[in-house]
Amino acid sequence: MTLPSGVHALVRRTHEDRVLQVLREHGAMTRGELAARIGLSRTTLSEITSQLLERGVISVSDDETPRLGRGRPAEKLTLDPAAGQYLGVDFGRRRVRIVVANAAHDLIASDVVAYDATASWQERIDAAFDLVDRMGVERGLHFDGVLGVGIGFPGPFSPRVPHEPSEPVAEARRAGAVLMRTAFADRFGAPVLLDNNTRLAGLAEATWDSAAEVEHLLYLRLSDGIGGGLVVGGRLVTGASGLAGEFGHISLGGHGELCRCGKRGCLETVASIGAILRRCAEAGAPMATLDDVAAAAAKGDPLVVGVLRDAGEAVGRVIGSLAVALNPSEIVVGGEVAQISDVIHEQAAATTAYELLPVGEYSPRIRGAVLGDEGGAIGGIIAVLQNSPLLAGYQSATNVAPAATRLRRSTP
Repeated sequence: MTLPSGVHALVRRTHEDRVLQVLREHGAMTRGELAARIGLSRTTLSEITSQLLERGVISVSDDETPRLGRGRPAEKLTLDPAAGQYLGVDFGRRRVRIVVANAAHDLIASDVVAYDATASWQERIDAAFDLVDRMGVERGLHFDGVLGVGIGFPGPFSPRVPHEPSEPVAEARRAGAVLMRTAFADRFGAPVLLDNNTRLAGLAEATWDSAAEVEHLLYLRLSDGIGGGLVVGGRLVTGASGLAGEFGHISLGGHGELCRCGKRGCLETVASIGAILRRCAEAGAPMATLDDVAAAAAKGDPLVVGVLRDAGEAVGRVIGSLAVALNPSEIVVGGEVAQISDVIHEQAAATTAYELLPVGEYSPRIRGAVLGDEGGAIGGIIAVLQNSPLLAGYQSATNVAPAATRLRRSTP
């Protein structure tokens, strides 16, 4: 599919957004009803709806309202619930997770496929495309009219950082991001937004629950690596160079273990998956997997519980200091490590409370993540919706995001 460029593309996309938003809010409507509600000429509306029909975004149903006189019933336009309109893709170290939303902003599919941690970027992309094809067949979905793709990219990355040929790891990551963006744009003929997957998970945690309006949120994910995200005023904070949220590389002291970033004593050397397993072995309780750690903690193994308390204290010191500086209303801790045992969460909460200023009822709420492994992919879709031409720059004093950016799970 060839996309028009420049102002025409922006205007057309804005008109499409308006049509879809009205159908989403009011249900099936005739072209005349749409034109009257949106304020477009019938010619412009006919062009927009014809393109949406061609791409399978909307479908036609006959108006069953009783009519006086002769003539065919007016056609009514409605959203196609099986049309995948938005894709959220989260590339992790060992798997890719994909969620699909339709034009009504219902999440209609979610699935995951694993790959080896050493897989190339192209192999990861191929795995993602194979997963999309499988989801289409198994769920009866089609992707002819995808309007946007939000990709969660693993690890620190920003296209705003200048090229550094002397940094091969960073350059390889940059090349992978370019390859991903190009591959998805070519495959779906739609705009592609790419950001750090952990940061997107933070956005999803802030925006998902429409009953809990969270404009200021601090998110931390404990996994193979440790990262996070900041939502301030309902918007994801990326920072001056696009690298905000690398909380795993905040140092707890200059005399700790050497981190892969080159510093010593980073949070990642205490509370990541590898650090937990290594510290258990050093304490005299070798564990092969996180499941083993969880089982030992559940039995009250004092060596393992001690390692988890140390990890929780380190997490609490970091998020407590961040909370003093940023004053979030909510702090969310997610990732596989956070799910091992309540010991980590309890210790992190206690240490955070000690670090915070004594502001009583204004202290932030500390909770676990509610979206689990889907968070980064869901955040990708939310980021795409917030970057819609219709919603760009939207600010609200009472909502994290306008209703048009809300997502909900589809009900059977």
